[in-house]
Amino acid sequence: MGCITKHYITEDTLIGVWNIEEDLNTLLKTVPLEGDDIKRFSSFRSSSRKLEFLSVRALLMELADSNARIVYNKNNKPFLKDGSRFISISHSHNLTAILMSKNERVGIDLEYMSSNISALAFKFINKNEKITRDKSLRKRHLYLHWCAKEAIYKICDKEGIIIRRDITIEPFEVQDSGIINGRVKNSRLNETFVLYYAIYNNYAIVWTRQNYEIDSI
Repeated sequence: MGCITKHYITEDTLIGVWNIEEDLNTLLKTVPLEGDDIKRFSSFRSSSRKLEFLSVRALLMELADSNARIVYNKNNKPFLKDGSRFISISHSHNLTAILMSKNERVGIDLEYMSSNISALAFKFINKNEKITRDKSLRKRHLYLHWCAKEAIYKICDKEGIIIRRDITIEPFEVQDSGIINGRVKNSRLNETFVLYYAIYNNYAIVWTRQNYEIDSI
């Protein structure tokens, strides 16, 4: 199926989602690999990891052009080699998502809602956060909550942030789509974020974008 959505959020910021239905040989014919990409691709042992890697590059070609190249910093945060756009990437199960912008920092996370996430909630929910007690909505709420924290973690470059302690998500109602408010605060950062979410099939997707201005501590 390939690219299932390409949506401009603003004139300079767009989001794309790729549904992986191709096999390795098909994607290898579509995506030109060279240099560090060949080394990175060859280092993966599992076919699923290779498919994920190729789907990211295939989606990038849909959103940018065939010359766009992804590189990573010491925290494994992706960047475009030419520095032309900010970029954030997420993958889960059969979906790959990219959020990119010419003039805004970006963060995106998606998760396939399969596991019993309630058993892991203590690892990312802090004492100031609230999760619905409605059993029919709790699983979705937890996944959206986790994705929101991951999106903030990514937009803040990951370094020095403890997700459970430093990121707080304000209470929100679980719907098919909506807005979430969140904050990251530690000795280095004090920023608030507006996040946007959607439920697609059995996936939770959350993204955020922000200009260069930040709150003072």
